[in-house]
Amino acid sequence: RISGEGNPLLLLHGYPQTHLMWRKTAPALSKNFTVILADLRGYGASTAPPSDKKHLTYSKREMAKDMIQVMDHLNYETFFVAGHDRGGRVAHRMARDYRKRVKAMSVIDICPTLDMYESTNMQFARNYFHWFFLIQSKNLPEKMIENNPQAWIKQCLNRWSKGEEFGKIEEAYLKAFMKPNHIHASCEDYRAAATIDLEHDREDRKKILEMPIQILWGKKNAIWKFISPLKIWQKYSKLKVSGKEINSGHFIPEEKPEETINELNNFFLSL
Repeated sequence: RISGEGNPLLLLHGYPQTHLMWRKTAPALSKNFTVILADLRGYGASTAPPSDKKHLTYSKREMAKDMIQVMDHLNYETFFVAGHDRGGRVAHRMARDYRKRVKAMSVIDICPTLDMYESTNMQFARNYFHWFFLIQSKNLPEKMIENNPQAWIKQCLNRWSKGEEFGKIEEAYLKAFMKPNHIHASCEDYRAAATIDLEHDREDRKKILEMPIQILWGKKNAIWKFISPLKIWQKYSKLKVSGKEINSGHFIPEEKPEETINELNNFFLSL
């Protein structure tokens, strides 16, 4: 979906959602930007191509390449990008692999995958148990989720938002998510994050970005009690990383849309 005028701003969604997660923010952002909403591969209306033993198909490198091809198709040579959750990880890889294309990046409620795995302890595993569940052998998490996808979607949304009411949009997320090939694709997304993505991240560990980076994180997300988002992200940029804690759970654009709009506008319009 595309709307608005001004510098292009690509918005990327997270798990287990689609581009519809931006429904409360995209209309207002389109007053200042040409807003592009896309479903990541394996999610929403996008296709879910067969995976491979190394999980390369769902590596963030391939998912980032998809989005570059989208922007090529739309004739946008350079652009801003904001990504929530998995979309933030795709945005980060895009910024690393296509440095001349991404003018600035905002990431919402994540830290780089490599840092988070290296910071793993009991508290992390307890709060992010899905990271370790979804990467299990092929068809184990898939079959368990397929048995009751509605319960899985509901627990993900409610647990991570701390009780936010999603209403009818939950049905749209479920409809897009519950297809067996999409459930498998989303597991492959996480399997890639624990394997091939880490290889790519280690290779690039010393390659520092030279673009403005913003990080927004949810105060109610327990993970930030022992991880400092600003401190970690600062390692990845030669420029000062800006950011702000939002009084929200994980789904900041849906739980606190006005603050999200203000922060993204303030950041991207200042560049």
